[in-house]
Order: sequence, then structure tokens, then C-alpha cells
Amino acid sequence: MKIRKELWFGLVFMSLVVAGALYMLLSVETITNGHLGLLMLSLVVTAIMLGFPTAFTLMGMGMVFSWMAYDQDIIKTLDLMVQAAYKTMASDVLIAIPLFVFMGYLVERANLIEKLFKSLHLAMARIPGSLAVATLVTCAIFATATGIVGAVVTLMGLLALPAMLRAGYSVPLAAGAITAGGCLGIMIPPSVLLIVYGATAGVSVVQLYAGAFFPGLMLTGLYILYVVMVSKLKPAWAPPLSAAERVVPLPPLTQQMTTDGSAHAFSQLIVALKGKRNAAVPLSHILRQLGLVVLPGLIFLIIAVSSFRSVTTVEAIPVYDIQPIGSFSYAPTTEEDSGGLQAPPGAEQSIPATVTASVASTEPAMATEPEAASTRAAPTWWWVCFAILGALVSLFYLFLSFARLEIFKMLLSSFFPLMILIISVLGSIVMGLATPTEAAAMGALGGFILAVAYRRLTMRVLQEAVFLTAKTSAMVCWLFVGSAIFSAAFALLGGQNLVETWVLSMDLTTTQFLIMSQVIIFLLGWPLEWTEIIVIFMPIFIPLLDNFGVDPLFFGLLVALNLQTAFLSPPVAMAAFYLKGVAPKHVTLNQIFLGMLPFMGIQILAIIMLYQFPAIGMWLPELLYK
Repeated sequence: MKIRKELWFGLVFMSLVVAGALYMLLSVETITNGHLGLLMLSLVVTAIMLGFPTAFTLMGMGMVFSWMAYDQDIIKTLDLMVQAAYKTMASDVLIAIPLFVFMGYLVERANLIEKLFKSLHLAMARIPGSLAVATLVTCAIFATATGIVGAVVTLMGLLALPAMLRAGYSVPLAAGAITAGGCLGIMIPPSVLLIVYGATAGVSVVQLYAGAFFPGLMLTGLYILYVVMVSKLKPAWAPPLSAAERVVPLPPLTQQMTTDGSAHAFSQLIVALKGKRNAAVPLSHILRQLGLVVLPGLIFLIIAVSSFRSVTTVEAIPVYDIQPIGSFSYAPTTEEDSGGLQAPPGAEQSIPATVTASVASTEPAMATEPEAASTRAAPTWWWVCFAILGALVSLFYLFLSFARLEIFKMLLSSFFPLMILIISVLGSIVMGLATPTEAAAMGALGGFILAVAYRRLTMRVLQEAVFLTAKTSAMVCWLFVGSAIFSAAFALLGGQNLVETWVLSMDLTTTQFLIMSQVIIFLLGWPLEWTEIIVIFMPIFIPLLDNFGVDPLFFGLLVALNLQTAFLSPPVAMAAFYLKGVAPKHVTLNQIFLGMLPFMGIQILAIIMLYQFPAIGMWLPELLYK
């Protein structure tokens, strides 16, 4: 019987793990508890690759090896299990997971992705590789709103892959764009991965969300740049859309004003207000169109004015009228006044005149000191941000045709509701207005409202969302319980101390340690999923960070970028199997793997850029929480 290549890879990897564990045990003179801890780690990885459930494998191995460490004392072993499980269950941070997952499933069931993809596809029709670019942008937005990789990849495989194949796109390019874009949800907040890492490493989830925002946008931008470059260099891989495919039909009332979709909308609508030739067009229709045209500029002005006031206003520091020290005197004259204690010699004497004069001389200055300035200059980042936004709004009005106005109306009903939901959730977290749990509750309510607004909320949809939320949340929470028991057993056996001693004996620099850790995580992403890597291996890496002066927040951002590979690296590569399940029969798994390889290279480039320029991830947390 012929064995598939991915099975060969898995068998070889397991053999290497087992061989390494046996070599470690046979090469030492005395087998200590620390070596048993490393053996437990090797057996856990092997069992997971054989297909055993991760959570129960962790719990089972932890129980067995704890029992061995306690010299077969079952009572202490059960106590350890109960304490580890209770510590996990008492974590308030984990409450955000089911709420964010529920928001994601509701948004997914509302079926907003089809309308979103179509509107973005038309809006980006003139960009090289527009279908792939629209796919990446749609995946980024939808992955941010849902955070569920399987759902995004599956839906985009049903929607975008047939469209790209009909347009003549290369199968590897189309498959790579869908799988890579669908995985962005584990990086861009609100991400369940960041919550799990924060709970495991003891890092603020709020700061992780703030830090992951720009690296996530950077990775998305690198994906889009790659697609545009490939489309330019290899036009046969991503043919441009024909003129017929870029046509946007105009509403009947708009066609009575003009049949030319390229006519400038703003000027034509102004003329239509006083033109007799448009008498057949109701004034209400023209005013509605004008209101939509004016809306972006009005929103820009409101945001610019309100934010300018907030960044330039300084609260006045109150100046208190403090009485000089010399005006106070306390010299008890009798034993009764002093509570039975005699004042020390000289206590009844007044403060020297020189000291009194110097203190008194400061009193007028303190009383007449002017209050702090109530305004300050706007920071550079504000000017840069609003200069870019202002340029975009100007371009919007400069090239606003009737066809683009119709595209804008489509975006208003698909793109902007999701963006408002995402910004309200992330903004409330990052600005400190709500905790991640409270913001997750707001997001769940927002997803519920969106489903109602789009008339997609039925009892069946609600039942499916609740069931899938319970299933996913149970999986994550069982993983946490298993990880807590495993970590406690690993620490009890002294495995962590053995690993720390081994790493420190290598005399690595900070850069060498980071390279080694990221290479290990990258290789672990081949056979394991991100959940297993976080709950099993992060408790091993985190205690080492203090020895090398690495910020756990920065390390978490590197890990989050690195773990994108867990969904794209064969043989596990769950994103590939999600896509294969809905792809046409002629799309092979090897073609999907081939398409994912360049995006894995882009992920490695993003990790290098984040390491070389830490401000990409650390600037926003330091600005908001310094």
C-alpha cells in the first residue's frame, strides 16, 4: 500500500522526536526527574501527532508523571490536578473567548461576506490582480470580525475561488491568497490567540491588542504588495478584468439624469437641483444622493475637529495655597498637653529667622504662579494621519463618478457596518473604555444587531451560533485545563530548570535566543496547531525571557506572527484542508501547498521587519500606556 507524502513526513518527524528522547535518556549517567519531564514533553508531541485529543493527552500525561514525581502518592496528584484546574477556571480573561467567538459566528451566519467581496472587487477593479487583492482585504476584514480561520477560508473558497478561476487566475496564486488571508484573524485583534497567549504568559491582553494592530496591517500590506507585483510581472497569472466586468449598473432614477456612469456625480447633482431637464427626477432622490456624497467629508471634519481638541487640550493643574512651614508651631508647654511626654530641649524654640524668611519669601511666588497652559501643539502623528485621510477624502471627491457612487453605496451597506463593529470593539479596548471581556460583550451584541439588521437572524442561525460557540469555547477551556496540569507536572519534575540550565549554558545573546526560539516555533508549526504550541511550549519559553531582557509583550507579537505558519505549513496546514474541502475537483492539494509557500516567506519577512523595527508593534502600547 502506498503511503501519502504527508504521512511519511509525520512518521519521520515522530521518529526524530522519539530518537531524540531515547538518546537523551541513554546519554546521561543518572536519569533525574528533569529528564522524565523532557520525556513527558516528547511523548505528548508524539501522541498528538498520532491523533490523540490534545487536551486529554496533556491531562493524562500530566497525571501519570505527577504520580511518578510524588512517589506514587495519588492524593497529592489529585490535589495538583484540582488546584491547576481551579486556577484556570478562575481566570476572568477567558470569559472574553466565548463572547468573541459568538460574535464571529453571528457575523458569519449573517452572510455579509458575499456583499463585502462584491463591493470591494468593484472598488478595486483597476488595481492589478484586483480579485486577489479584494480577496485579501475581504479576508482581513472578515477575519478581524470573526477570528475563525476555518469559517473565513471556507466561505472565501466558495465565493472568491470560483470567481478567480473563471477570470483565468493561476490556481496556486488564488489558493495562496485565500489561505493566507483567512489566517489573518489569528493575528489581527480581536484575536483569540492573543487572549490565550496573554492568559498563559501573564501579559495584558489590552496591550497585546494594541501591539498587534500595526503588525497585522503590515502583514496584510505585504500580502497585497506581493499580489500586485506578481500581477504586474506575470499578467497571465492574474489577468485584468474586462470592461464589461467593471460595469456598475445605475439606478433608473439616476439614469434619467445621465446615462454616463463616468460623469462627475457631485457637480451633476448640484446642477440637477436647479435644472428643469431633471423635473422627472424627484427632489428627494437628488437630496439623498447628495447626502451620501457629503457624508465622507462631514465625517472627516467631525473626527478631525474632535480629535484635534482632544490632543491639544491640556487639563489645568490646580495651584494650591500652601502655608509655609514656619507658620506652624507645636511646642507643648505642659506634661498634660504632651500626653505625658516632655518635649525635648529646644522644641519650644521658634524656627530660625533665616529659615522662616526663606520659606516666607516663596509664599508670594506660589500664590501668584500662573496656571499651566490650557493648549499645546498637536503631535506629529496627528498631522500625518489626518494629512493622509484628508488626501484620501480629496481623491474621493475628485474622482467621484456616478458608478463610483453606486460602489460607495454598496460599501456603506457591507464594509462600513463591519468596520464600525470592529472599531467600536477595538477602540473601547485600546482606549481603556472597556476591558476585553466587556468589549467582547459589546461585540456579541453588535453581531446580534447586524444579523437582525440584515434580516438573517432566525432561530436556526441562533442555535447554530450558540452550539458552535459552546463547542469552540469548550475546546479552548479544556486545552487550558490540560495545559495547566501539564505545566504543573513539568515544573514539579524540574523539566523547566533543566531547559533553562541548558539554554543558559549555551551563552546565547538576545538575538541568538530570539532566533533559536522562533525557529523552534516555526518548526513546531509544521506538525502542531497554534493552540498546542501556545499551551505546551509558551510556559517553557516565558520564564527564559527575563534572562535575556526580552519583553514578553514583544515576544508575544513575534510568536503571533510566527504562528501564522501553523495554518500554512504542511503536513497539518489546516487552511489548505479547509480550502480543499470546498474547491473544485481539479484543484489539487499540492497546488494549494505551492500557493501557500510564497506567503510563508512573506510571514518570515514580517517577523524580521518586526524584530529590526520593534516600534511597529511597541509604538502604540507605549503611546497609550506609558
